[in-house]
Amino acid sequence: MAEPDIVMDAIEVQAILPHRYPFLLVDRVVAFDSGRRAVGLKNVTVNDPYFQGHFPGRPVFPGVLIVEALAQLGGVLAIRSSSVEDSPIVYLTGIDKARFRKPVIPGDQIRLEVEVIKRRPPFWKMQGKAFVGNDLVCEAESTAMLQSEQTGSAEAETGHPNLEDHDVE
Repeated sequence: MAEPDIVMDAIEVQAILPHRYPFLLVDRVVAFDSGRRAVGLKNVTVNDPYFQGHFPGRPVFPGVLIVEALAQLGGVLAIRSSSVEDSPIVYLTGIDKARFRKPVIPGDQIRLEVEVIKRRPPFWKMQGKAFVGNDLVCEAESTAMLQSEQTGSAEAETGHPNLEDHDVE
């Protein structure tokens, strides 16, 4: 299987998100359609600190961290698609319809996919799906708020030209 092209590497992701080890959960972005969708990857390694207690002798990547990884990729999508210019930051405001389908273990690579389903500035609602190979391992909807970290002002109504105040088609 050919490696996907890298749209944003780990350094570029760190320039967008405030998260750092061990809670930066997007290793790279491999597809990006501004204001619509993004695809990213998370490589799961036995060295991840979560496995010390989840679970000793039978490590399973915590499902809540898969949801967090989807939310972080959604943050990359929102920030890179927005009109907020002075240090935008995304705050997770809700999770709905989270389902965990299969366990993720060390050695797996999680393919994260997020798609905007609705946007009403400063809020973004996204559908996220996580896969290992072709297997769906997790899905969830998330809602997030985008605002300026420096001024605290929310994203203006005049956001991305491809997004309007209704469902995204």
